[in-house]
Amino acid sequence: MHRFASDDPVWQAVHQEERRQEEHLELIASENHTSAEVLAAMGTVLTDKYAEGYPGKRYYGGCENVDQVEELCLARARKLFGAEAANVQPHSGTQANIAALMAMLEPKDRILAMSLDHGGHLSHGHPKNFSGLYFEIHSYGVSRASERVDMDEVRAKALAVRPKLLLAGASAYSRTLDFPAFAAIAREVGALLMVDQAHIAGLVAAGVHPSPVPHADVVTMTTHKTLRGPRGGLIVCKEAWIKKINSAVFPGGQGGPFMHLIAAKAVALREAGEPAFKGYARAVVDNAAALARALGERGLRIVSGGTDNHLMLVDVSGLGLTGVQAESALGAVHVTCNKNLIPYDTQPPMKASGIRLGTAAVTSRGLGRAEISRLAGVIADVLHAPSDEDVQRRARGTVRELTEAFPIRADQLA
Repeated sequence: MHRFASDDPVWQAVHQEERRQEEHLELIASENHTSAEVLAAMGTVLTDKYAEGYPGKRYYGGCENVDQVEELCLARARKLFGAEAANVQPHSGTQANIAALMAMLEPKDRILAMSLDHGGHLSHGHPKNFSGLYFEIHSYGVSRASERVDMDEVRAKALAVRPKLLLAGASAYSRTLDFPAFAAIAREVGALLMVDQAHIAGLVAAGVHPSPVPHADVVTMTTHKTLRGPRGGLIVCKEAWIKKINSAVFPGGQGGPFMHLIAAKAVALREAGEPAFKGYARAVVDNAAALARALGERGLRIVSGGTDNHLMLVDVSGLGLTGVQAESALGAVHVTCNKNLIPYDTQPPMKASGIRLGTAAVTSRGLGRAEISRLAGVIADVLHAPSDEDVQRRARGTVRELTEAFPIRADQLA
């Protein structure tokens, strides 16, 4: 990172955050550590360039170089995900979802999506979000017994509701969604199928998770999380949808694209297509399975009994804790996670009964199964005795050993 002589408090905060990331183990499932090349692309002069429109059809002059960057990014997105068409301009995953819904629906059309308190996302129908304000939202959830999506229930609700759009995807669901089954249900009720693969995009790109692209009309995603790129959004779709998608992104919901971020997305997409990334993604999944298993062996209840991807929900209510208390206790020993509702939670969202853990960032640091076992011990020890200062001291020592042995070293990510 650049070291400026300026005493501007902004740079002080930046350097403090750099130190925090180095000294803490990040288990927030939506976070990751980018490569040095991705970071460098975000800090280029491309940030100075306005480029409203699309390559070859801009509303500003001087776009010949940024056109080349965006064309490269589009080509890499199509190739990586096996898609017919793509749009790489959304500023975020939610912006991508807004554009997709604008392109596919009319106001007040019906959507059937995963319930937010069962793992869905705010942009899938929260009443204060664009999706909930402008569309009629109906929801499906997980079975109380299995804590997994029951496709028979999804089908029954789809037949009853007859949605215009069936939305698959989640922000806190640890199991593989059955994309062929969602597609079959959508066809049966005459609905469009949209998949939000924000969390699993990197796993899909690496081939360690089933892809929704062959089954869905439109697939949205973020470019950070498991894809390990810059913060941003991306859409891939059938060719028949790209004209409406493009119009919904610009001018529908955005003005000028962030060309420095599109350059960083292009770099990240190239990296995700390289053999080393496949090994990384496999390690993310293996580490998550190992963490869930080890925590279960220490008496912590894992929602649905385990994980198929990079994340898991841990029910801490049996320990007499709320999610916010567990998050705070782990944060005190430099393990960062987030409180999260669990299915059928009796606590409000700002307290919650669970925490969400993910392995994308710690895997980027190089932690393997042996280190994950030690990390699981830290988590279990702290959650079983959150006020024990001796436990906290030992936990901080273990975390310090791990962070010093596995620095982020963004320029050497494998």
